[in-house]
Amino acid sequence: MGGCFLRVGWVRRGVGRALIRVGGVIVALIDSGLGMLPTGAWLRKLRPDLDLLLQTDPDGAPWGPKPEQWVVDRVLGAARRALELGAEVIVLPCNTASVTALEQVRVEVGPEIPVIGTVPAIKPAAAACRKVAVWATAATTASRYQADLIARFGGDAEVTGVACHGLADAIDRGDLPAIEEAIVRAAERTPPGTEGVVLGCTHYPLVLDAILAALPNEMRLFDSAEAVAAQTLRRIDALGRPSGGAGAVTVLNSGRPGVLPSAAAAYESGRVLGATAFQAADAAG
Repeated sequence: MGGCFLRVGWVRRGVGRALIRVGGVIVALIDSGLGMLPTGAWLRKLRPDLDLLLQTDPDGAPWGPKPEQWVVDRVLGAARRALELGAEVIVLPCNTASVTALEQVRVEVGPEIPVIGTVPAIKPAAAACRKVAVWATAATTASRYQADLIARFGGDAEVTGVACHGLADAIDRGDLPAIEEAIVRAAERTPPGTEGVVLGCTHYPLVLDAILAALPNEMRLFDSAEAVAAQTLRRIDALGRPSGGAGAVTVLNSGRPGVLPSAAAAYESGRVLGATAFQAADAAG
């Protein structure tokens, strides 16, 4: 699924510009950085007929430390742009965006447009393990949202939040030494006897192998990217839209047409979506 990076063309329609539908349904994914890649890659592999609109926000990233209303405004702006370009489904493959803006986006776009958020996989982890750690950003770890999820879905399991300081930012930069250092620090803070780790940030599956290497062999990892993709496909199927042909991938960086950053090519999910270091560097030049 790698190879050349495909972008759909642009065509004027009324006062705005809409994407030319190449395959089937146009699906917009909104995140500040590379956290959308795992969900996007699952969609690309499971339904290559879909047209994917990847909306990153390098001008505003990271979203986690920003004020809540700032994030809401940023996500709503991206959702409006997605609708202008013909998106029929919107996905928020980002915990921060889902926590702060999911309901506002649903109100903004109306009931005709499915909006799928992301929830950390605490429920399946707690059902399978007696002791669980939730790896997430510092902001998410300290949030009432995560505390409520643990209270709601933790069941009888002992669930502990572990803040992974700097990990998401290092992943966005493709900074391998910083990634390894952040993972080692998080592993050291994970309580002894933990049986399962929930990846509570959508960036973290991009470095799954490095996380596995830092944890005991018997420890299980739980990630929500595939589940979010599956839910997205169920909502698409319910629309009853015709599909066919090979879908394309379009990238908007803070609203500007572009390509995925060069760091995306370091990850298998990025390559599935067509990212290459040469292409990103060439586009930047």
